[in-house]
Amino acid sequence: MDTRELVRVLEKVPGKHLRILNLAWEVIGEDGKIDAEKVALHYREIVEAKDEAQAYSDETREAVRCLRNLARSSP
Repeated sequence: MDTRELVRVLEKVPGKHLRILNLAWEVIGEDGKIDAEKVALHYREIVEAKDEAQAYSDETREAVRCLRNLARSSP
């Protein structure tokens, strides 16, 4: 795969919005601190969103590893 082809492939990768970012705002209280009651209310969503963010991080790390290997093997 040459660089131009790689760029074309990467341009087709859709952006990703992580739910954890929205949930972080949901659990902030009026005083700007984390509200324990709100955390408890959204706990299940927070755990799922954390897992989603972790999976995205792992996948991104793997993509970077593959790109580095590709770059090293290119002439």
